Amino acid sequence: MGRPSLWYRLGLRLAERAVPLAARFDKKLARGLDARRGLVERLAAWGRAQRDSRRPLVWVHAPSVGEGLQAKPVLEALRAERPDWQLAYTYFSPSAERLAHTLPVDVTDYVPFDRPREVQAALDALQPRALVFSKLDVWPELTLAAARRGVQLGLISATVAPASSRLRWPARQWARSAYRALHRVGTISEDDGRRLQLLGVRAEALSVTGDTRYDSVSERAERLDRAREPFARLAAAARTGGGGGGGGGGGGDGAVYTIVAGSTWPADEAVVLPAFADLLAQEPAARLVLAPHEPNPDHLAGIAHLGRRLKLPRPVRLSQLEHAGPAPIIVVDRVGVLADLYALGDVAFVGGGYHRAGLHSVLEPAVFGVPLTVGPYWTMSRDAGLLLEGGGAIALPVDGRRPLLSQWLVWHHDAAARRRAGKAARQVVQAGRGAAERTTRLVQELVAGD
Repeated sequence: MGRPSLWYRLGLRLAERAVPLAARFDKKLARGLDARRGLVERLAAWGRAQRDSRRPLVWVHAPSVGEGLQAKPVLEALRAERPDWQLAYTYFSPSAERLAHTLPVDVTDYVPFDRPREVQAALDALQPRALVFSKLDVWPELTLAAARRGVQLGLISATVAPASSRLRWPARQWARSAYRALHRVGTISEDDGRRLQLLGVRAEALSVTGDTRYDSVSERAERLDRAREPFARLAAAARTGGGGGGGGGGGGDGAVYTIVAGSTWPADEAVVLPAFADLLAQEPAARLVLAPHEPNPDHLAGIAHLGRRLKLPRPVRLSQLEHAGPAPIIVVDRVGVLADLYALGDVAFVGGGYHRAGLHSVLEPAVFGVPLTVGPYWTMSRDAGLLLEGGGAIALPVDGRRPLLSQWLVWHHDAAARRRAGKAARQVVQAGRGAAERTTRLVQELVAGD
């Protein structure tokens, strides 16, 4: 089995030198570096104390939260169906820590940096029967070192956007040998399979299994406890404010017209808040639940500053809601609750479409039958494309303030149109279900060596 390309190793070496400097200006990056101190020792200690070599171990790696949500239903199914197996889960981004500790696995931690010494130490500690990556990121050093040990290699919910930079030279060559080493790859679609072959995946390794996130968001929606905080507190605020929110799918025809804007960046808020100011002037009972992607103090202060400039009512933070009266703007100042809060909305705005980092999850509002709007930079999202095609979503132009106001007014005054769009959104999610079962079967076959 080959080694990573010289270009990959050179690029990684340069990145290693740049990261400590970049971490001085990036708190998230610094947090990831700090958390990796002692990582190899932690894995080795777990291996000595807990690894049972008589039991197969499946190591699943998902870089961040989105990929982790794709892996979650598969891990849950493996735990239920094969309790005799051991499960390990690693992640790259600090944002995935919270999710990682909710998963039914035996050990979870950051993935080691893709350097030979750390990779070999992790493989020695975990002794995996199979190594499975979620979505796309395949670490060449880790993958090829595992292949040399006879570890079965897989990729699940695999997808490559048509405009992905990975498809262009020279990036396409950096991980080619690692993609070629994969034994089984479950893709979201046939088109993804064709693009993965350009990255090096062998045609005989490919099968279409779908996107497990459709199962994940559906199961979470089915488990939603409307009596649990903070959902119940926000729902009560809607009632005391003069009416009910959407309650899922534009079902709320009460006086309060609730918009949930989730995972927003400042570029999104620069469109959403002015449009909401215009809406409030026409519909005083409207309410905005705004959940910024990173609710850190600087971001929250920026939202408050923009609100003052627009002469909007002072936002109330979710953590302070029980001590304040009903308010037109509620800012969600904690993470991990947004997926449930979409159920409160008559309509939704999903952030990231005005931010070059990319669109966030459009499935979370869609599963509740809530019609949604997105910014112009949505084209890397297959889910958004399906929703737009099906009539469950509307894409806004770069100058989106007036078009967003217009769409909000249409959905407010025409409840039938709102319900049709919400139904279309929900149907897209329902059509994607079943991927978790197919993907779990792929992993089980991988471990068996089929």
